[in-house]
Amino acid sequence: MVILSAVVLTMPIWLQPFGAAYPDLMQKFMIFGIFAIGYNILFGLTGYLSFGHAAFLGVGSYTAVWSFKLLSMNVIPALIFGTVLSGLFALAIGFVSLRRSGIYFSILTLAFAQMSYNLAYSVLTPITNGETGLQLTQGDARILDRAAGIQADASLPTPNLFGIEGIGYSGFYICAALMLISFFIYLRIFRSPFGLKLRAIKSNQSRMGYTGYNTRPYLMTAFVISGMYAGLAGSLLAVTDPLAGAERMQWTASGEIVLITILGGVGTLIGPLLGAGVIKYFENILSAFNDSVLLNAFSFLPDWMANAFASVLSLFVGDGWHLTLGLVFMLIVIFLPGGIMEGINRLWRLVSNRSSSSAEDKEKEQPSTKEA
Repeated sequence: MVILSAVVLTMPIWLQPFGAAYPDLMQKFMIFGIFAIGYNILFGLTGYLSFGHAAFLGVGSYTAVWSFKLLSMNVIPALIFGTVLSGLFALAIGFVSLRRSGIYFSILTLAFAQMSYNLAYSVLTPITNGETGLQLTQGDARILDRAAGIQADASLPTPNLFGIEGIGYSGFYICAALMLISFFIYLRIFRSPFGLKLRAIKSNQSRMGYTGYNTRPYLMTAFVISGMYAGLAGSLLAVTDPLAGAERMQWTASGEIVLITILGGVGTLIGPLLGAGVIKYFENILSAFNDSVLLNAFSFLPDWMANAFASVLSLFVGDGWHLTLGLVFMLIVIFLPGGIMEGINRLWRLVSNRSSSSAEDKEKEQPSTKEA
């Protein structure tokens, strides 16, 4: 926790050389890190693959925006209500979905997520504002703010934590603090007897049943906790940008969190955070490289050569950054099935073996006491 806290809190410094030290991107690192570690509680520990976690992300976002509109621009009520309501929604979906396992569970969660998306897009328009998205207006009630004598000026108010704005570097540190708290809870779950039971379910659920354990309450608890993490992440998305749209509940958002978790390392502690960082870095940095940027990068070359390099690389950056992401994901799955964490562990073992072998060689070179 100390090392992780130091790494996270100093991100504005050490991310400078990578061009990723601006607040919006660092907030996304934190928010999707929360989403990923919550998803890893379900998928990584129990092995239950959900394709519908974007529904909880969307519920958290809509709830947070309604909290801003009705109650206060303070982020605390928004985060509490968004997390709790997402947990209740996860309880309802889990009650039905967890009656099945394997691919049937995955399809059920996908079906619920798509139903939620379609409801938010059309049927629930009075609540979600349909395709336009739910957003703040000057005429919002904000009961608690008005009762406290907080008057809005001509511009739209911004979410805040007792006066600390939820945007910019202050917003990043709010997200970072919540991510560290979320990770601490995740760590306690991971190393608890409850976490051990979840890993036992992943190993052999039938054998758990034979030993007398009813696995359904453990799975339901893991599903609800995972949904609450997703709701917290969705609420933070509304804090950084007070707008909630149905696209956050689409199946592509659920697929993205699966990709993040597999890329980082399923069932590992730090892997989901690394996966979230890599995906969001690719999404925001590589997608910003357009033809003019590439031509400027190769301006020292002859024009025909610069145009050739730019035309080839443009297939992998800008609008084509998904191709680069697909290639990276393919290489990870083929050569590192355990994700980025497996690669780090291999490098660590390689370095450790080399250092131990070099130490043994030095001991062999030194003469023994009797020979001396």
